[in-house]
Amino acid sequence: QVQLAESGGGLVQAGGSLRLSCAASGRPSSTYNMGWFRQAPGKEREFVVVSKWSDGLTYYADSVKGRFLISRDDAKNTMYLQMNSLKAEDTAVYYCAADRFWTFNNWSTGGYGLSYWGKGTLVTVSS
Repeated sequence: QVQLAESGGGLVQAGGSLRLSCAASGRPSSTYNMGWFRQAPGKEREFVVVSKWSDGLTYYADSVKGRFLISRDDAKNTMYLQMNSLKAEDTAVYYCAADRFWTFNNWSTGGYGLSYWGKGTLVTVSS
């Protein structure tokens, strides 16, 4: 079992930055694929980014590419999401997720089927 806990959300002005954290406990995060999703009010949950543990590759949603950066500190069992140049449309609850096994479709199609989830942290971007 892996427990995930997000932190770092808050209110920020458009153009600003935030860094989210996802702390993993229960098992070492180094052998888990880990990533972020978000869900805006009234919308479906959407994929943001994933980091594969086996080869370090990362995949970003087009909507955040060039603005968001995922990183991992496996010694601390923590994953980060650096969010820059934030826009009002980035407003959402952000969730971290993890899974031992890699299936890209599980990540790219809303995360259904992924094993572990945090409870989310709210990011609000004011315009």
